[in-house]
Amino acid sequence: MKRFYVAVAFAAVAMSGGSALIAPAHAVPPTVTPSPGYDARLQEQRAATTLYQPAPRAFDPRHPPKRLHDGER
Repeated sequence: MKRFYVAVAFAAVAMSGGSALIAPAHAVPPTVTPSPGYDARLQEQRAATTLYQPAPRAFDPRHPPKRLHDGER
């Protein structure tokens, strides 16, 4: 029975690539690494913030806007 457990443990280590016996990998996602180009674009975008205002509504002369009476909304 011990041979079976040894075989299962060996298979698990072999399937994991054996990296568990060496050392864990310390990979960093690309979003964490500093990027001077991205930082420059981000600063440029933040500096150029503009206030957006809604476009004026164009009313059709054949259909004037609905008039609101007191108490209506």
